[in-house]
Amino acid sequence: MTEHDPEQNRLTRRLGRYARVGANVGGVAARVAGARLMGRDLADPKNAADLAAALGGLKGPLMKLAQILSTVPDLLPAEFAAELRTLQSAAPPMGPAFVKRRMQAELGPDWETRFAAFDKTPSAAASLGQVHRATGHDGRAFACKLQYPDMQSAVEADLSQLGVLLALQRRFNPEIDTTEIGKEVGERLREELDYRHEAANMRLYGMALRDEPLVNVPEAVSELSTRRLLTMTWLDGKPLLSFLDHSLEDRNRIATALFRAWWAPFASHGIIHGDPHLGNYTVFEAPGKKGGSPAPGGINLLDFGCIRVFSPTFVGGVVDLFHGFRRDDRDLIVRAYERWGFRGLTDETIDALNIWARFIYAPLLDDRVRTIADGVKPQDYGRREVWRVKQALSKGKPVMVPREFVLMDRAAIGLGSVMLHLRAELNFHRIFADAIADFDIETLGKRQAKALKAAGLV
Repeated sequence: MTEHDPEQNRLTRRLGRYARVGANVGGVAARVAGARLMGRDLADPKNAADLAAALGGLKGPLMKLAQILSTVPDLLPAEFAAELRTLQSAAPPMGPAFVKRRMQAELGPDWETRFAAFDKTPSAAASLGQVHRATGHDGRAFACKLQYPDMQSAVEADLSQLGVLLALQRRFNPEIDTTEIGKEVGERLREELDYRHEAANMRLYGMALRDEPLVNVPEAVSELSTRRLLTMTWLDGKPLLSFLDHSLEDRNRIATALFRAWWAPFASHGIIHGDPHLGNYTVFEAPGKKGGSPAPGGINLLDFGCIRVFSPTFVGGVVDLFHGFRRDDRDLIVRAYERWGFRGLTDETIDALNIWARFIYAPLLDDRVRTIADGVKPQDYGRREVWRVKQALSKGKPVMVPREFVLMDRAAIGLGSVMLHLRAELNFHRIFADAIADFDIETLGKRQAKALKAAGLV
């Protein structure tokens, strides 16, 4: 490459930005440390604004990590979380000329002949890539997700800063050891870079939801996909947010579809959709609906980069905890936490964990029609309970959060937040009880192993 090569200049600018971000994030961390030593308030709004400014210079993975942290109740002070939520994860789209170069790199110089039509203007842009609409020679509509260049180096640079963000968290919340959180998020984000892995996840979910009429899963087109290009069938749908003012019946149907899309694969195959973001769903129209306002038929799942496969033992812990709370069986509750990977449990730690677990399980235990969290605003979801947990743990040793627990907890909170936005009123207990009615660890293990092999994940 010459010094005028645009790819080289692009990489040089990116490295320069990461260096500045590292310095800025480090500066915020230093000020927070100083405030702690001097006994001042750690949640200084200026520190929060500076951190958001440091991250906002990049439209890439680091912002995605920051947004993950900001969605967990009280993981960071309210001022920090509010600033981080303002960040937009959409990257500036690649122009048509650059798209042509990227597509040629993935499918070869004759790539355009592989499609009947290909729109070089993206229909959507995200933190790691952008989506283009295309048409196959068989007439099928495709969504082609094309990864931005140099994302591998960008992700590694961002993950190096994740440690700084988690160090900040430990200064605010020393009761919780977030070491395993960093490892888990790093592994899942690296997986998202491999679109072949995402295609396999898509196949896995297609099998898990094959008989679910309320949920559609796209099909990967392997002959038009690579590690950095994922071609899948296009699913028509409208943004979930466009249905927030619809009737309760419509909103309940969407909420039921979301709930089944999350819990049914978990109970039957030990997998969850670990990124329950509003943008990862669209709503398809009810069959036979003509004219007027669209009536929801169900949801389309659109993104399979962040999928977590759990051990059957972990899933058994989720079921154990449900029955433990229903029967007020403390021994069963403790066994559930141990199956999740919590170690060195004391009575005080168990009581603290129960505060959070009862909050998450509340709608599942309550055999009546209700909202996901009665009378709670989306921005306040879980905050009171987190404060109580922190108070309960403040006198003991930090609790290590097990790796498998990280995405489970994050997805549960994310799903609950979506339910709050929908203002859904359902009997969540009945839906969950139906999902786990025939649960058996040994059966799950066999079914999961067979599905993972069929999907190409083992």
